[in-house]
Amino acid sequence: MKKLFCLLTAFMLLATLTACNSETKQTTNPNDEKVYNVGLLQLVEHPSLDEIRTAIVDEIAAKGYGDVIKIDYENGQNETSTMNTIVQKFIADKVDAIISIATLSTQSAAAATSEIPIIFSAVTDPVAAGLVSDLQNPDGNISGVSDYIDVGAIFALAEELTPEVQSYGLLYNTSEVNSVSVINDVKEYLDAKGIAYQEAFVTNIGEVTTAAQSLIGKVDAWFVPIDNTVAAAMSNVAEIANANQIPVYVAADSLVHDGGLATVGVNYTQLGKQTADMLIRVLIDGESIADNPVEVMEEYSVTVNPETAAAIGVDVSKYIQ
Repeated sequence: MKKLFCLLTAFMLLATLTACNSETKQTTNPNDEKVYNVGLLQLVEHPSLDEIRTAIVDEIAAKGYGDVIKIDYENGQNETSTMNTIVQKFIADKVDAIISIATLSTQSAAAATSEIPIIFSAVTDPVAAGLVSDLQNPDGNISGVSDYIDVGAIFALAEELTPEVQSYGLLYNTSEVNSVSVINDVKEYLDAKGIAYQEAFVTNIGEVTTAAQSLIGKVDAWFVPIDNTVAAAMSNVAEIANANQIPVYVAADSLVHDGGLATVGVNYTQLGKQTADMLIRVLIDGESIADNPVEVMEEYSVTVNPETAAAIGVDVSKYIQ
């Protein structure tokens, strides 16, 4: 009996040590450094947001933290219920931080936790979205990098490239706070300039083509804000516009790559890098969210699409390097 007791004791001790070793493997890397687990929630997969995600991952690796910060990437598929489920999974997994790409995904994360640090990327108007009350002094668990744009610069470029344009079609999803915020700025700008415009609303990707076609013959040019719904169908929008000789000005360089004519917009690779840098400061350097004001991009660049320009007869040679 005594021998059996000793054997059981030894077995229990071995099991305990094995469990401890297993836990250690999950929380440290081969260099005995703490491993931080980060849940990354992206609203939907399309080139603009994919570019941000790639830049985040690449920047973490470039800064030497690829083995220290582990990313659990999830695609929200543009569905609120899906995103809510994903965030609950992150919470159950006890992630050290959440990265959220785009406004709706950030709102899902914010509604679910007030404790886990949330670092957003590509939220155009964090205040209007109800995420922060003060860009300079975030007082909760949320901060990040905004993709706010100067719409005046885009329309100044449009006036230079296509001075004959007298009216614009505004194509966007009214349920995306980021889009509505930009469109409000656009309408204020166009009203001040006395430039006519007509709106074409969508609520899902399947409506984008029809909405674009509804603008044909009614306006001289189109404008697309940083709108995730329209972005997912941007190639169709560009095809329709090109066939009808309509210039399409957009709010992001990735939308130009997908067929838009031109923009003065945010570089999404840089946006992703800045998002990763903030994450590193919070996780590795131990800074609090309060130490990190919301960042707004200060440098914008002109991006043009030579193929689109050739298709509709617009000279963009000045901006081709």
